[in-house]
Amino acid sequence: MKLALALVLNAALLAVLLPWLRCEWRSLGAAWRAALVAGLAGRLLVGALRDARPVNDGAYVQHLSELLTAQLWHDPASGLRSLTGEVVQFAGERVVYYGMSNTLFLAKVLALLNLASLVNPWLNAVYLSLFSFMGCWQLARTLAERLPATPAGAGLVGLVLWPSVAYWAAGLNKEAILLGSSAWLLALAINKLYAEVRAAPRPWWWGPAAAGLALLCFKMRYFFAVPLLGGLLGLAVVQGLRRHGWAQRRGAQVLVLVALLVAGAAVAPEVSVAFRLNKFTSQVLRIYDHDLLVSAGRPHFAYADLRPTAASFLAHTPQAIWNTLTRPWLGESAEPQYVAAGLENALLLALGALALTALVRGRPGRLPFALAVVLLGYCLLLAALMGLSTPNLGTLGRYRSAMLSLWVLLLLQNDYAAAALRRLGLGAPAGPAPAPFSGPGA
Repeated sequence: MKLALALVLNAALLAVLLPWLRCEWRSLGAAWRAALVAGLAGRLLVGALRDARPVNDGAYVQHLSELLTAQLWHDPASGLRSLTGEVVQFAGERVVYYGMSNTLFLAKVLALLNLASLVNPWLNAVYLSLFSFMGCWQLARTLAERLPATPAGAGLVGLVLWPSVAYWAAGLNKEAILLGSSAWLLALAINKLYAEVRAAPRPWWWGPAAAGLALLCFKMRYFFAVPLLGGLLGLAVVQGLRRHGWAQRRGAQVLVLVALLVAGAAVAPEVSVAFRLNKFTSQVLRIYDHDLLVSAGRPHFAYADLRPTAASFLAHTPQAIWNTLTRPWLGESAEPQYVAAGLENALLLALGALALTALVRGRPGRLPFALAVVLLGYCLLLAALMGLSTPNLGTLGRYRSAMLSLWVLLLLQNDYAAAALRRLGLGAPAGPAPAPFSGPGA
């Protein structure tokens, strides 16, 4: 029974994936084909090699998922209760989680994947790496098709080819689900909001797919999901107003987005106690103190006078954003992973200087203004949150990978970067994306 179910599930996956890959390959130019191969192969290899025998967090989550899967086979009713609850109790083990635990949620996802992988962590890593790649690829393709005036290569570099993004968003990592779901959700939203007015109607699965991706993103890290969902709501309102002849000017669009932000900030504390200011600042400071404690002897930064108050958080926000986007620096540590991170940050600083120069010279690019504001606000807000809560530079590098793809996308929008990308052959794909995922007819 287990083998038969696994064969059916994997056959269904291949029945969807292989025709899509064949159609995608036929629609692409040479550069995009190379990016497809490099991006997909790189992410699959990283996930498969790193997590063939998972260790530390990966090993723990895989073990927890195996308990859930065994319980599903032994007693389906009890297993389903565990999948929807906060307690895992089976085979003499009992694990209890309180609140929105992304560790438990990842174990539940892996428990379902175990049905297809026959409890093989290597295959689970391949599944999650594939999902992460698909979400990033769909967003890169959607940006190239819906926004043809923008540099198509920007999405390709930031989402598919950027090394640290590909490394961390692969295998048995929360970042794989987080980046895959958020990028795919953003692709669906852009595909809808920037489609022609008379474009083909959405298929029946569009709504459930968007809801499922939003749920995945929220369960993985709610403080990533809430700003993203709020930004997409604001973008939808702006686009709706523009189609009715209102909010045509940039100032009006900013006012709409700011008004929605203020309204959301006022409503959020009434929806959940987690968003109340004193609860939020205390929680962030608690995470910061714990991370600082376990970072002794390892590269990290520290704030001498950070306190759980709005004033203190605001005062430290610029430094927190700077730390997230630039640390570690070259020379901060001789360990290979920090040297690699330092080289990446040096490149990011160079791209930031280029983007700032282009902005000053009036050549910032052609990304729609409201979309640029939403993405920039999203990146800076997450950079502030991570910089305030995560002083350990190794952990920070992993956490920021889910945001870094969009930051690189923004840095490569200017005319100078666009010209360089064209010279590298990273222009628009040769044809539209196939319909099964998010193409014009999807």
